Amino acid sequence: MAYQFPQITSYEPVAANEAILIASGDLRLSANQKCWAAQAGMEATVIAAFAREGITVKRGHPYDPAEKHGFISNQRMGMDVFKSIDPNAKLIVAEAVWQYSHHVLAGLRSHRGPILTVANWSGEWPGLVGMLNLNGSLTKAGIKYSTLWSEDFTDEYFLNGIRQWLQTGEITHDASHVRDLNAAALPAAEAELGRKLAEQLQREKAIMGIFDEGCMGMYNAIIDDELLNPTGVYKERLSQSALVAGMRLVSDVEAQAIRAWLDARGVKFVTGTNEETELTNAQIHEQCKMYIAAVRIADEFGCDAIGIQYQQGLKDLVPASDLVEGLLNNPDRPPVYDAQTGKELYAGKALPHFNEVDEGAGLDALVTNRVWSAMGYDPSTTLHDLRWGDPYGDQYVWVFLISGAAPASHFIDGYAGAVSERQPSMYFRLGGGTLKGVSQPGEIVWSRVYTMNNALHVDIGRGTVIELPREETERRWNLTTPQWPIMHAVLHGVNREQMMGRHKANHLNVVYAPSPADADKALAAKAAMFAAMGLHVHLCGSVQVG
Repeated sequence: MAYQFPQITSYEPVAANEAILIASGDLRLSANQKCWAAQAGMEATVIAAFAREGITVKRGHPYDPAEKHGFISNQRMGMDVFKSIDPNAKLIVAEAVWQYSHHVLAGLRSHRGPILTVANWSGEWPGLVGMLNLNGSLTKAGIKYSTLWSEDFTDEYFLNGIRQWLQTGEITHDASHVRDLNAAALPAAEAELGRKLAEQLQREKAIMGIFDEGCMGMYNAIIDDELLNPTGVYKERLSQSALVAGMRLVSDVEAQAIRAWLDARGVKFVTGTNEETELTNAQIHEQCKMYIAAVRIADEFGCDAIGIQYQQGLKDLVPASDLVEGLLNNPDRPPVYDAQTGKELYAGKALPHFNEVDEGAGLDALVTNRVWSAMGYDPSTTLHDLRWGDPYGDQYVWVFLISGAAPASHFIDGYAGAVSERQPSMYFRLGGGTLKGVSQPGEIVWSRVYTMNNALHVDIGRGTVIELPREETERRWNLTTPQWPIMHAVLHGVNREQMMGRHKANHLNVVYAPSPADADKALAAKAAMFAAMGLHVHLCGSVQVG
């Protein structure tokens, strides 16, 4: 059912002891309907928390009995909702699930009152992911906001935060874990490597292939050309319809060779016969064709990295791209050959892929690939959702989780430890398999490129991936999305509140290094390259360099 546009011409002024609550939702009706109960429950607890502080919270838009949810479900609806909201009102954006930031961005740009983004601390309902995306989008847009999160909205951190917001209009989070890079303090060898790689990028320039921009309303995931091009990186704007057309040119024999390679390496495909609910061999076959088509298109346009949007448009034509994305990010992957010459394309190399066309992750993946390859390390990288976290023993262990792009080289036992399961039908009607596994223990560098104050910035830090008992891994999977690859990450010198208060995106990039010392050296070289490219580099946590 299409959204009916109301004729709203005025708004009622909001009193000092009142606030307005809105909820940005998904663009997909099935997701909004399934997630509404969780959102409604979260809103009730938020409203109750503010009531205890003497603030009456009113909803800025009603529940729609026809659509069976109360989310703002598209950009036009968001614009209409804001017509009836006092632009000076205290405004709460409450998110219990994934949301499309562009649904509300227009209204938030012109809102003059204090803005508070709030999320539930839950793995099952990814409000944290949705809120972080909105926060990154607001940061890029230069819109002032405050942010909070809570498991039940009764803890002192949350309550102290809303009291500060009500009194001052803003919330201050501890950012003592962040310091600006002092490039002069970097070790000489790594500083020189980073600088030379940046100079090479300026001379030779690189191309990111963009299969349709603006996926899932992620305004923060678009880097304007005026900021990107000075780094030496340019965009090739590609159409996902070209990807479908390219798939039609791939022969069944070629696709079967990809499947045979994966079978021989030990990937376990959990298949069935019901196309609507199970992963089928036909879906996998189409994904193998997509993999070949993506590599061939990347080669045709000379791309150094590519990003497939998938979730809108392509989801109604072909199975999911997630298996494809994971393969691309691994130098050890099925070979793809030029259709005319028979030459192997990107032989022995990863073709970095950035899930959901997150260009901040794409630029990071490109830099990572150059630095890690130059240092002789495995350049396999991926982005992950900063999905959730929970203590285990005396450590705080984050759940990094992503639908696609995780390479099998990150998993315990590699391809032999990988499983492909059907994507949930709520989001992926035509199915398709993931590349699922448990990330191996080891040392990582994590980072995030983002736009702030009309300039490119990057936060970068260190972490350790740990191995948890199988039952704990299963518990965490079952509290999130069990079809997706998982990483158990402990961040060095950054606690939960610091990470949430600082992070400017739903995604972060991760890459392994052979040892702690090697990870420190690689981080230094990566920081040096970013700095030489003109980015503002911020070291996070207990980083031992710069």
